[in-house]
Amino acid sequence: MSEPLTGTFRSLRGFNYRTWATGGIVSNVGTWMQRTGQDWLVLTQLTHNNATAVGVVMSLQFGPQVLLLPLTGFAADHFDLRKVLFATQATAGALALGLGLLTVSGAVQLWHVYVFAFLLGCVTAFDAPARHAFASELVEESDLSNAVALNSASFNGARMIGPAIAGLLLASVSSGWVFLINAASYIAVLVSLSRLKADQLHRRGRAQRTRSSLTEGFRYVWKRPDLRAILLMFFVVGTFGLNFPIFISTMSVTVFHEGARHYGLLSSTMAIGSVSGALLSARRASPRMGFLVAAAAAFGVAMALAAVMPHYAAFGATLVAVGMGAQTFTTTAMSLAQLSTDAVVRGRVMAILLAIALGGTPLGAPIVGWTADTFGPRWALAVGASAGFIAALIGIHYLGKYRPSREASISR
Repeated sequence: MSEPLTGTFRSLRGFNYRTWATGGIVSNVGTWMQRTGQDWLVLTQLTHNNATAVGVVMSLQFGPQVLLLPLTGFAADHFDLRKVLFATQATAGALALGLGLLTVSGAVQLWHVYVFAFLLGCVTAFDAPARHAFASELVEESDLSNAVALNSASFNGARMIGPAIAGLLLASVSSGWVFLINAASYIAVLVSLSRLKADQLHRRGRAQRTRSSLTEGFRYVWKRPDLRAILLMFFVVGTFGLNFPIFISTMSVTVFHEGARHYGLLSSTMAIGSVSGALLSARRASPRMGFLVAAAAAFGVAMALAAVMPHYAAFGATLVAVGMGAQTFTTTAMSLAQLSTDAVVRGRVMAILLAIALGGTPLGAPIVGWTADTFGPRWALAVGASAGFIAALIGIHYLGKYRPSREASISR
C-alpha cells in the first residue's frame, strides 16, 4: 500500500483489514436499509404513527444484549472469532430473508416484526462483541484505535446511503424489498470472512475455561474505576440518547408531516456528522477521558438545538451536529475500553460495554416513545439532550476524583 495511507486510513494498509472493510460496507448499507424500512413499516403501516410500538421493537432487538451477556462475552473470548462471525452473519441474513418474504407476500403483522426483532437481537448479542474484538486480530495493537474508528466510519458511511435508498424503495415499492436486499448484502461479508489470510491474523491468546470465566469480566471491570465511569456514561447516553429511530421518525411524520423519502433523507443527513466524528476519532493516536466528556456535552447541546428547530431543513442541518457528537462519544468510549483492557478479557469487557449501551434500550426506548406520544417528539429529544449532559457530569466527577493531575491515558 502506498505512502498516502497513513494517519486517518492507516489500518487499510493490511490485506485482512481491507478485505473485512470491503465486505462490511456492503453489509452495513443493507443493515441501515432494513432499520429504516422496519421503523417505517411499524410506524406507518402496522400502526397509526405509534412511537411506542417502535420503542417496543427497539427493546426486543436490543434486550438480548443484557439477557445473554454472560454467554456472549464468554463466546468472544473462548471461541474462534472468525467462525463466530460467520455463524452470526449467516443467521442474520436468513432472518432478513424471512421477514422480507413475509412482508412482500402481505402476510406480515406487528407481532411478526416483534419476533424477528427479538431473534435478530439474540444473534446481534453474539455478533457485536465478537466483531469489536475481531478488530484486534485484523491489525497491529498500535493501529487498533484507528481500526475501531474506521469501522465506525464504515458503519455510519453506510448510514448515509442505506436510509436514502430505503426511502426511495419505500416510496416506490414496499419495505419487503428493503429487507430482501439486506439479506443479499450479507453475502459480501461472508465472502470477505472466507477470503481472510489466516497466517496474517494477529491471534489473541484464548482465555482459560474455568468455573469463574463467565464472571471474570464483571470482576475485572469492578476493579477499574475508569472502565466503570465509561460504562456508566455509555449507559446513560445509550439508554436515553441514542434512540434515533424514534426521534427522527416522529419528528418527520408528526411535526413536519413529511413522507418516506424525507424520513430517509434525515437519517442520511445525520450520518454525515457521524462519519465526520468517526474520521476525526481515527486521526487521534490515543483516546482520552477528557475528550469523551467533551463529546458527551457536545451531544447534549446538539440534541437540545434539534429539539427547538422550527423547520424540516433546520432540523436536518442540526442532525449533522447530533451525529458528530454521538459518534465521537461512542467511538472514543469503545477505543478507551478496548485499548485499556487486557487481551484475554477484552471480549467479555466489550460484551459488557455493548450490553450496557444497547441493552439499556429496552428501558429507554419505551420511555422515549411514550414521551413522544404523550408530550410530543420535541420533549423526547429533550430527554436525549439531558442524557448527554448527565454523562458529561459523570465523566467530570471521575476526572476530579481519580485523575486530579492528568487526564486518562490508554498507555498501561
